[in-house]
This record gives sequence, structure tokens and C-alpha cells, in this order.
Amino acid sequence: MAAKKMKCVKVEKKGGIAWVWLNRPEKRNAMSPQLHYEMDETLKVLETDPATRVVVIAGAGGYFSAGQDLKEFFRANENNPAGRKAAAEAANRWRWERLYKYDKPTIAMIEGYCVGGAFMQLCAVDFAITADDTVFSLSEVNWGILPGALVSKVVSDTIMPRKALYYCCLGEPFDGVEAEKIGFVNFSVPKEELVDKTIELAQKLMAKSPAVLRATKHAVRQVRTMDFDQSYDYLAAKGQAIKVGDEQDSYNTGLSQFLDKKSYKPTFEPFALKKGKKAAKKKAAKKTAKKKATKKKAGKKTARRR
Repeated sequence: MAAKKMKCVKVEKKGGIAWVWLNRPEKRNAMSPQLHYEMDETLKVLETDPATRVVVIAGAGGYFSAGQDLKEFFRANENNPAGRKAAAEAANRWRWERLYKYDKPTIAMIEGYCVGGAFMQLCAVDFAITADDTVFSLSEVNWGILPGALVSKVVSDTIMPRKALYYCCLGEPFDGVEAEKIGFVNFSVPKEELVDKTIELAQKLMAKSPAVLRATKHAVRQVRTMDFDQSYDYLAAKGQAIKVGDEQDSYNTGLSQFLDKKSYKPTFEPFALKKGKKAAKKKAAKKTAKKKATKKKAGKKTARRR
């Protein structure tokens, strides 16, 4: 990804967070086919990137996204069935299939405008934080179509049914405060607090066991469409799966720190994560080097005394 120059997406990594910016600020980050292709590839790479522990989706220039670029996504492909199909597949893949089942926690940081097609990635991410003055709008009914792709479905699944009907059928805008009230986002905050609040949430997520966090978010999503018997079986299998290849050995580590060491209170905080294998090797190497340096220094002092 680093070697490939992207025009419509920008990635910044810092402290375990990968900030993925929709980067068409001159168009209020309206989504073109090229943006969809670049976002699809970017998320694919970041999912297995060891330096990325949380992914934040945001928009450059103070706008989350004004939805699909009507000219480039729709009109330009009217007489190009192959191009339209490819663009639609990429758009739906990153905005739903990738994000909804993503292995790492995801956060949408929303400001400016969040319109139409942008509701898909908003509903697909795990968490969402918005500025109070963000303008949300499902305006499709006002220009002659319905909220397509999966927008109608995911909005209906995310917020209260009558609110979904109201905003889909009337196309009226609403702000971040209302978005929090109807369960569309986790928090609505003053714009100047938006970045700090997003980082705070990301840091809380990074303090959890990655294996347990991944399994938990997948489980919460999947059991929504299962009956009770299916949920019992699925959650039992998921619980066992956590223990396979879990670097933290989360179950035993958490119990030991709570019962034996009494070093934390699980009601209020997570257990302390173990250092990864690389970090442990690095620490051991530093310790060895320090011992050698001390030994060498002591040898020099002995030689001087003689």
C-alpha cells in the first residue's frame, strides 16, 4: 500500500491507530469509483498490518462524506455495465462485507456532512463518534430514488423503526445530537473534542485482549440473527476458538491476575496485556546487553586498580 500512490484515500498511522481518510475534500468526500477501489485495498492491507490495532474511518477537510458522487458513480457509468458492476462491487465490499466482519476494531469519526451512501460504512463500523453540528441526511427520496445498496436495511437495523421510516421517507436532515438520541452513533461531542474523544475510545479498545475483543464483536453481530439454540452453540464454539493461538492466553492470564495476584478489578478495567514475543525478545536482548556492559565496565575498573 505504501508503494502505491493513492489519490482518494490517505492513511496516517500513530500509536497503534490507523487513520483512514476519505480524501476528496473538494467534493466533500463524495465517493467515486476510484475512492471505492482504494478504500477496498487499504482496508484489506490494514487488517493484517501488525502496526495497526484500531482503524478509524474519517473524512479529510472536515467532511465525513456527502455520499456517492452522482456524476462519477452513477451517470458516468450509465452506458458502461461492466464499469458500473465493478464499482458497485468494490463499494459494497469495503463499506459492508469488509468492515462488518473486520478482524480489528473500527471507529467512524464523523463531522461536516454524512449523507446517503455514507450511512453504509457508518452502520458497518463497530463504533461511531460525531460532532454535534454534523449534518446527517438520507435525501434520496428528494431526488427520485430510494436509499439503495444496503442503506435501507442497515439503517432499519441500527435505529428505531419509526425513526428509520421518518428520515428515509422525508429526507429531512438531523444533527449529531439527534443521531446519538436515536442510537445511530455512540457519542455526539462538541467539534473541538471530536479527535480527542476518538483517540480516547481507541486507546480503551487497545487495552483489551485483541483475540477476545475480536471474538466478542463478531459474536455480538452474529447472534442478532440467530435463535437461542443457535446462539448457545455458536457462542460455545467461539469461546473455545479464542484460546487457539491467543498470544495473551487471555482466559488464564485474566483469572490469574484477578484471583492470584489481585492486580486488577475486572468490573472497572481489563487485565494487563502480556508483551508480545517481539517485545519480550527485545527486552531480553536489552537486559543481556546491559549485563555485558556492566561486566565490561567492572573489568575495566579492575584492570585500572591493578
